[in-house]
Amino acid sequence: MTSVSRQFIDLPAGTIHFASCGSGPPVLLLHQTPRSWDEFRDVLPLLGQHFTAIAMDTLGFGDSSKPLPVRDSIEGWAEVAMSLADALGLERLAVVGHHTGAAIAIELAAAYPQRIAGAVLSAPPWVDAERRARHSRPAPIDNVPRQADGSHLSALWRIRAPWYPAGDIELLERFVIDAVKAGPRAAEGHAVVSRYLMEARLPLVRCPVLVIAPTADPHAYPHARRVADAIADARVVEVEGGMVPLPDQMPERFAELVTDFLRG
Repeated sequence: MTSVSRQFIDLPAGTIHFASCGSGPPVLLLHQTPRSWDEFRDVLPLLGQHFTAIAMDTLGFGDSSKPLPVRDSIEGWAEVAMSLADALGLERLAVVGHHTGAAIAIELAAAYPQRIAGAVLSAPPWVDAERRARHSRPAPIDNVPRQADGSHLSALWRIRAPWYPAGDIELLERFVIDAVKAGPRAAEGHAVVSRYLMEARLPLVRCPVLVIAPTADPHAYPHARRVADAIADARVVEVEGGMVPLPDQMPERFAELVTDFLRG
């Protein structure tokens, strides 16, 4: 199996951590809030059989550095992702994003059409004026203040458990580790998505797009076809039983869909 290497690279916005493996056309993977590259830990070696697969930690998450106290944005995170591509000498690449990562992938395709060969949007959010108004207050998801008795750890677990496979302790442990690393950004990352002017950016996406719709993801599944309909060259594939942690819940199926789409 293709081995995974992990590296740090200094960019103008801060130090970015990423994991990579394989060789061939480059594919950049972007995680959901508040995860890290670890969301794609089992996907990377599978994609590495056909691609140079790179999973980065979004600025402020995982092992990437915490930025200065400025307001985060999807546009800013996309700019950092493209800075990483520049630093790695990637002139043209495909992008794969899950949840928040899908929003970043949309912005990359809209802002850098000449650089993005294709995009896979896994469980993409739908953000319009109604959602921006509805989420003007701090997001309740993952918004758990630290407690001296450590009860915030079990609170994070309880919030996420209904959206994860029943009894899958390892997946929830991996989530909690990343959420604790992110700290207040665990909730802020969701607010960043809800501020995004997505409806103005989707029509600017010109590359081929695959929208992956996990049927048991209540946050994303209802919006998958709406996102695809707003993009000129997009199609939808449903993953029966797929949940919020789709890439690490079903890594083989996820990698298969990405590989078939990008190679086709």
